[in-house]
Amino acid sequence: MFAVLKTGGKQYKVTSGDVLRVEKLDAQAGDQVQFNEILMVGDTVGTPLVDGAGVQAEVIDQIKGPKTINFVKRRRKHGSQRKKGHRQQLTLVRIGDILESGADKSGWRAAVSGRGLAVAAGAVAAVAAAGAAAYAASSDEQKDSAKKTAKKATKAATDAADSAGKAAKGAAKKASDTAKDVADKATDAVTATAGAKPGNLLTEARDGQPDDLKQISGVGPALEKKLHDNGVFHFDQIAAWKSEEIEYMDDQLSFKGRIERDEWIKQASELAKG
Repeated sequence: MFAVLKTGGKQYKVTSGDVLRVEKLDAQAGDQVQFNEILMVGDTVGTPLVDGAGVQAEVIDQIKGPKTINFVKRRRKHGSQRKKGHRQQLTLVRIGDILESGADKSGWRAAVSGRGLAVAAGAVAAVAAAGAAAYAASSDEQKDSAKKTAKKATKAATDAADSAGKAAKGAAKKASDTAKDVADKATDAVTATAGAKPGNLLTEARDGQPDDLKQISGVGPALEKKLHDNGVFHFDQIAAWKSEEIEYMDDQLSFKGRIERDEWIKQASELAKG
């Protein structure tokens, strides 16, 4: 007896004992699966499927097809060339029993596509990137950006579950849970800012007259505005900073090492004397 089954968008004519390669299934070597989309069994033709029919099979291995090379050359665009290889992911199965009826009550696991797992893997990669960005953040603006990035990654992982199909829902759900965990850890991590906040920061300049901080080498109008936004208006404030306070302000200004490299403390001390 033979049957015609459909899987991965293709049709296969099989008999018991056949070994064939099908599009990647969500299964491991040794698993037993059942193909339920049967178009024909013996002389019975489905409309479009044969009710109650099924083909049982054992998964032998997950393999890759032969490498195909795609080479594109555009002569009219400055000799542009592109070469890309691809190996299709396949599943090797051995056909077992062919059931004309009662397949829906056999209790065998349905053979479902494993192609959507790549979508979930992409979601996990997005989560990892979001986590890295979050852990690297330190300023208030970066904290907000990191939280938003992690939140977007969580949504991306959830969307992956919808688009990946039944085969990838479990993996995509894990990606979504991972995204939430990363978001929580990132929130805790970014709250611990490097260094110590200077104790001489002000809400406004004394007597409403800030010093001209642009006199310090390396400080321009944009950097002076950042200093004002962080409560720095006078030379004596900068001159009083210690190493931990310098580290904190470096992070706030997003200019790692600028304060020590340009000797702000020495310059500010001399300028503060008048």
